[in-house]
Amino acid sequence: MILLYELQKRLANLRPTATVVTTTTGNRFIERRSSQEGAASSPQQQLEPRQYGFVVDTKPDAVPACILSDFLYLGSQDAVSAENVVKFKLTHILSVGIETPEVEWPTPVKCKYLPCLDLPETDLLHYVLPVSLDFIDEARQSQGCVLVHCNAGVSRSASVVIGYLMQRRDMCYEDAYNLVKSWRPCIQPNAGFMQQLKRSART
Repeated sequence: MILLYELQKRLANLRPTATVVTTTTGNRFIERRSSQEGAASSPQQQLEPRQYGFVVDTKPDAVPACILSDFLYLGSQDAVSAENVVKFKLTHILSVGIETPEVEWPTPVKCKYLPCLDLPETDLLHYVLPVSLDFIDEARQSQGCVLVHCNAGVSRSASVVIGYLMQRRDMCYEDAYNLVKSWRPCIQPNAGFMQQLKRSART
């Protein structure tokens, strides 16, 4: 009861606030919160709507980044195309967490789908990386070219490529990350993947 009394006393001292709320449909409201019991009133003022309540990326992301001298490429699912197979002489495509798009390949291409959720708790080190590295090694040993992609080419596939540089090129995490970032600036592995990769460098 004492705790409840203290909370109510502090709540009474809160200042009234106004917050701009944007819905996913683009409607914008000013929501006002009174100091009395912290109650939120219904939206009192509707603002001029914007097109969306979030940023929509409408630009195609069809050009993969060459990470290692015409052998290892990184991109989004947009980069999986017959044109890129010809242009970049791709022989292998590793699809991380997203099914390989159905494309009629002009030349033979070996595709591999690797289930992987873009979640911090996904086990990157004991399943995703070993399978990925074997597939990438297979492409290198056959003197082929491999494209590693996920949905956006930002977290999962970037983590695989960083892991490859660390495990096969003896790079530390920072050097591997910076190299990949220099060729594909939009990469951003999730926090769990980054922690796992940094931990793998110490084992």
